[in-house]
Parts: sequence; structure tokens; C-alpha cells
Amino acid sequence: MTTAFSTCDLCDAHKGDTSGAFRVLPAVFRAFGGRDHFGGPVSTVKCHEDNSLVKAALDEPGQGRVLVVDGGASLRRALVGGNLAAAAARNGWAGVVVDGCVRDVAELAQTPVGIRALSAVPMPTEKRGQGQRDVAVQIQGVWVRPGDWLYADADGIVVTAQPLHAS
Repeated sequence: MTTAFSTCDLCDAHKGDTSGAFRVLPAVFRAFGGRDHFGGPVSTVKCHEDNSLVKAALDEPGQGRVLVVDGGASLRRALVGGNLAAAAARNGWAGVVVDGCVRDVAELAQTPVGIRALSAVPMPTEKRGQGQRDVAVQIQGVWVRPGDWLYADADGIVVTAQPLHAS
């Protein structure tokens, strides 16, 4: 769990950063989890309508990390549902950000983990065991790399190359 932060304060402190180390994700993500405020070091999964690697990641110890899932912005199948959210909470993940969909919205809201996604859809994924883990991904046009830090609250989501503190 990270210390208290505000994405607005982080943006105020780093608005002049032109290095690319400080990035803001577009305002297209909705909050679904039981925690609105979360952050931590990033682990990534890149997959398309197959959540096999998402499940594998969330079944491992999260150690306060945030799983960023590049689902190709697909709105056809849900990459995270109630069972995977419960696994994330049980295994110590701080949050999950899905460039795609989730399902089991009522269950997600009761799970003590931060979850952001584009939308909800009831259709589950296929299980083909395809995808990539811990690779650089582009989320809505913004590069996110394993080892980056992600901070999310009610105002938005920021990604940084190093852990930050609001000034």
C-alpha cells in the first residue's frame, strides 16, 4: 500500500516534466473496485480477449503491485471478473487497470482492491493461454512499463518512471 497521495497534487508538482517520465492516462477509465485510491509498482499483461495470463498474474503474490492489462481496448469480452478480483485482493495486489472490460460489477465493488476499466460486459474470455507478461504496453496511447509506478484516485491515473511524492 502506498502512502497518501493526490493525483492532482502529483500533476501540479510535475506539470513541467517534459522527459516523458511522468504520464497521465486519458480520462476514459471507470472505477469498479472497492478501493478508489490505490497505487504501486507496475506489472503488465498484454492479451486480447484471453485472460489466462491475467489469472496467472493475480494468482501470484502481488506485494502491493498494480497489474496493468493491455486488452487492446476490446469491449467484447471481460478480462477481470469477481473471481479474479477476489484473487487479487487475497494475494495482496493494490489494483488492476484494464484497457478493456470487466464483469461481475456488484462483486467488484465489494472487493478491497482498486479496479479501473473502460466498461463492463457480461461475456467471459476464451482461455487459449495466449499473451505476454511484463512487457511494455501502450494503454490508450500512453506507454506503461513493468517497474513504473501507477497512482489512481477519483481524479485520474498517473504513471511515473520512479515512485513520487506530492510536494
